[in-house]
Amino acid sequence: KKDIPAVNFLIHEIHCRRNIEICPYCSDSIPKSEMKNHVESEHVQVTCKCRMKIENSLLKDHEESACPLRPALCQFCDIPLAFNKLQEHESYCGARTEPCGDCGRNVLLRDLKEHPRVCG
Repeated sequence: KKDIPAVNFLIHEIHCRRNIEICPYCSDSIPKSEMKNHVESEHVQVTCKCRMKIENSLLKDHEESACPLRPALCQFCDIPLAFNKLQEHESYCGARTEPCGDCGRNVLLRDLKEHPRVCG
């Protein structure tokens, strides 16, 4: 998958056919001697804590951005929760009130950022 000078192409092609394989899963060029290790380390199916089966090479990205059990912080109280519980928690947590330091009214936490525009 690289540009090869025409004068070297035949020798290069012979070398590649003898020593390189294309991975059937990811289409990367892998040395034949490393193919078994590549498939076992990158493409073996593992089970995430959310019980989803996924390729080992994709697990880290899944855990960081797609897993429903990934950690997430509540925007109101900064408590870490599972992402799939966050919306329900924030709905409850944002309904709590705090007194405004300027006007003294009790303001919902979810409205606290917008409150200064209408304060007083």
